[in-house]
Amino acid sequence: AQLVESGGGLVQPGGSLTLSCAASGYTFSSLWMAWFRQVPGKEREGVARITNGGSTYYAASVKGRFTISRDNDKNTLYMQMNSLKPEDTALYYCAAGSGGTFGQIRERDYGYWGQGTQVTVSS
Repeated sequence: AQLVESGGGLVQPGGSLTLSCAASGYTFSSLWMAWFRQVPGKEREGVARITNGGSTYYAASVKGRFTISRDNDKNTLYMQMNSLKPEDTALYYCAAGSGGTFGQIRERDYGYWGQGTQVTVSS
């Protein structure tokens, strides 16, 4: 079983990026999926979550700017990131779990993780 992120890179403030996470070896449609991010020296932060039924939840810091979505036919998770800010710079991880907590994005709810893709927002 594997989660592989892609789509990270360098973007100017105000720009956009779309992250993808390809899942293999899972019954993808049954999983809760999430994006987390981490900067050196800080704890990993839950950014966005989508349930197996398509319900979404966002951290306050990204709400209105980021959109999480999934394509169960392609076994792929996405996150469209708009109006990027320098403080969005981080290593972004895709995560999968069998369930979760409504109203929160808790790291301990997700047992499967990708290796991460770097997003750098800088002029």
